[in-house]
Amino acid sequence: MTTDTLPHAPRTPRIALVGDRSPHVRSHVRVPALLDALAERDGLVLDAYWIPTGDAEAPGAVKGFDAVWVLPGSPYASETGALAAIRTAREDGIPFLGTCAGFQHVLLEFARNVCGLERAAHAENDPAADPGDLLVAPLSCTLVGHEGPVRVTPGSRAERALGAERTIERYHCDYGPDTRHLDTLTAHGLRFTGTDEDGAVRIAELPSHPFFLATLFQPELAGDGTRPHPLVRALAVAAATHAAG
Repeated sequence: MTTDTLPHAPRTPRIALVGDRSPHVRSHVRVPALLDALAERDGLVLDAYWIPTGDAEAPGAVKGFDAVWVLPGSPYASETGALAAIRTAREDGIPFLGTCAGFQHVLLEFARNVCGLERAAHAENDPAADPGDLLVAPLSCTLVGHEGPVRVTPGSRAERALGAERTIERYHCDYGPDTRHLDTLTAHGLRFTGTDEDGAVRIAELPSHPFFLATLFQPELAGDGTRPHPLVRALAVAAATHAAG
């Protein structure tokens, strides 16, 4: 057998971790252990690269990756960079997960670039924005340190990944979607497939995309960090599938 006919070794999937890495952000501290657990427990090895939001502004910053995870830690150093990473993953079919602030910025990116809501604003990033333009607004009750149930739409990608229609999840945020604009996002293809017990949106996904999920809760905070959350595992599986071509 010549070298031209030798089988190619599988390529290790590459994941872009988009966020302004800090030892003071608990989810950032958790991620390396979760990646180790994915490799040890599930045989899902990922080659991870942290990309600060400022660096994510560069054209093509996350192109060529097999997955993009926009992590918590807002306000980001660069809203523009976070939105650029989300847009690239959405348009290029790269498996994507956005958690907490990542979820909030998914709504912002989709509203501006798909729905034509160019003035859509995030209250944390733009506190002087017109209230009518707020897509992400302060929560009436903080979710910092909160844990609560999430009801998941049967048959959704989130439900398939979780293997259940109800889950208990952890939060660490003060901002969530303003309900005034959700119908517009839904009309353009975004699906809200998880809510709390009061009906407030907690999960969004794009059914037309190979894998595109965003959660207001932080799955990386589940348990003690030694057993990856099903949504994190699902992202790793999607990355491996993407790498396999």
